Amino acid sequence: MRRFVLGWKVLGHERRLGAKELTRRRWGFIEASEEVNRINRFLVGWSNYFCLGPVSRAYGNVDLHVRYRLRTWLRRKHKVQGRETTRFPFTYLYEELGLVRLGGRTRTFPWAKA
Repeated sequence: MRRFVLGWKVLGHERRLGAKELTRRRWGFIEASEEVNRINRFLVGWSNYFCLGPVSRAYGNVDLHVRYRLRTWLRRKHKVQGRETTRFPFTYLYEELGLVRLGGRTRTFPWAKA
């Protein structure tokens, strides 16, 4: 049985292909800031495409997945062990590297303002 609900499509297909491809080991040679720029371009374009309907919960899940993939990529790039959340905390990803947060984008949609 296939589900065609927007959230299912968002979480199933696009999230896996984009975040996984952008954070593969073969991209370990580029700088972290360049990697975050590549991820940001993908996330902004993807969120503009899937902006209709109830997307807040889906965006939160995508944020979680992208944080996990980026932290894993950073850990492999710098060859450090341990938990990714300790070495690369939330503030480091969003404030220092400038990762886009999809959860905050839903408030800026023109039709979201009543």
